[in-house]
Amino acid sequence: MKYVVLIHSNPTKWAHPMFLHQSDQVEPEAQATLLKEFGELLTEIEQSGELIESAALDAPSTSKALRVRDEQLTVTDGPFADAKEHLAGFFLIDVASEERAIEIASRLPDSRYGTVELRPLADLSGTES
Repeated sequence: MKYVVLIHSNPTKWAHPMFLHQSDQVEPEAQATLLKEFGELLTEIEQSGELIESAALDAPSTSKALRVRDEQLTVTDGPFADAKEHLAGFFLIDVASEERAIEIASRLPDSRYGTVELRPLADLSGTES
């Protein structure tokens, strides 16, 4: 079963090392513990073969939103919702069960300081034209 684990991060609460300058709510010792837990989980799912792909996304301010209305393209900059959390990255995992996917997703630090969304990949077999 393949799942996408979407990490919605609140960088003012917890931040990956590349965004440490944004985090002011987690003490350095706690930050170190979170990073260790994150690293251990990443190693575990890499070694088990459950991790297919992962990537961190750049800051929301670098994003573009594209909309086509009445055949006119509009491109706007930056984050668009007034929210503290933003989509920070993803994991694509292949696991034996939904329970295992939930276990992996719940161990990400962002499940404690942001939101981790777990979504199965859609089965599009048979939809080819």
